[in-house]
Amino acid sequence: MEDKHLLMIPGPTPVPPKVLSATAKPPIGHRSGDFSKILAEVTENLNWLHQTKSNVLMLTVSGTGAMEAGIINFLSPGDRVLVGSNGKFGDRWAQISKAFGLDVDVISADWGKPLDTEEFRQELEGDKEKKIKAVIVTHSETSTGVLNDLETINKYVKNHGESLIIVDAVTSLGALNVPVDEWELDVVASGSQKGYMIPPGLGFVTVSDKAWKAYENAKIPKFYFDLKKYDKAASKNSTPFTPPINLIYGLQTALQMMKNEGLENIFARHQRLTQATRAGIKALGLSLFAPDEAASTAATSVIPASVEADAIRSTMNKRFNIALAGGQDHMKGKIFRIGHLGFVSDRDILTVLSCLGATLQELGKDVDPGAGVAAAAKVLG
Repeated sequence: MEDKHLLMIPGPTPVPPKVLSATAKPPIGHRSGDFSKILAEVTENLNWLHQTKSNVLMLTVSGTGAMEAGIINFLSPGDRVLVGSNGKFGDRWAQISKAFGLDVDVISADWGKPLDTEEFRQELEGDKEKKIKAVIVTHSETSTGVLNDLETINKYVKNHGESLIIVDAVTSLGALNVPVDEWELDVVASGSQKGYMIPPGLGFVTVSDKAWKAYENAKIPKFYFDLKKYDKAASKNSTPFTPPINLIYGLQTALQMMKNEGLENIFARHQRLTQATRAGIKALGLSLFAPDEAASTAATSVIPASVEADAIRSTMNKRFNIALAGGQDHMKGKIFRIGHLGFVSDRDILTVLSCLGATLQELGKDVDPGAGVAAAAKVLG
């Protein structure tokens, strides 16, 4: 049946009908007074979502663009940085850092395992000459469904005194509590196609006072990604370059929906969906890639063992029109990922688990196809 597709990947995520309708409105001039009023509201609500008094800066980019901007605005070639890498995106930030001539030390963990916070403590405490200029951490590693202990790592960065902390919050912002000001996070980057519930195309960056001081001495060339331009424009309810007007219409509506739900309710919903998904997967006799204590609220990664991951994804798509994400890089074909981020409800999780049970049975696995739904329903209450 047409138009019954269920998108259950960790990005892009489902877009609410109200948001889609908003993006279909005719565009207006981006230098007009009416658009400035929209930007003022959007900025205020972005600040609310990020729990910060500083203006959240909007760029016409993906999450990767937001992270690149967050790296290059505050560092110089030759600066030493620590990059946490336990998945696809930690690897990417190390690659970007090297591309701009930074001296990169990688603190790694196996895919499916959280970063060891003690390794960060040892490196930072051992840096007596204060040569480490930044620590770059992926909060929620989308490729594996692992949540890294950002709060603890950030404490060690703060004890260091000199280093900035630069955070990939692409699949944690809007799904987990990321109190930017309370934790004194220096640079936080995220993307529109995740917890914000709008299509891809907007990136967001927050910048602390400490990071702005580092900006004054940063030597990496930049023009379109010069965040000072965005900060100056934001203070005037404007943008330095032509923005995606229709995406911002959608963002305005999505943020209104999020405010109506409330931060605590948003966080609680994502936690509940995560726990229900994991309970359902276990009941179906499948293994989880990430440990319970480090489970991301963005996605659940599954090791299907006796059934091929791609066969599961293909059957789910062909039989039930449900899209699941595959593994990336060396995990391709070995895991599949269920997204539960953004505009996702209890009903969506129960639907996926029901169809997954039927899929496993169709693929020859000896399983009670309703076991996943029953286990998840207990969690959802």
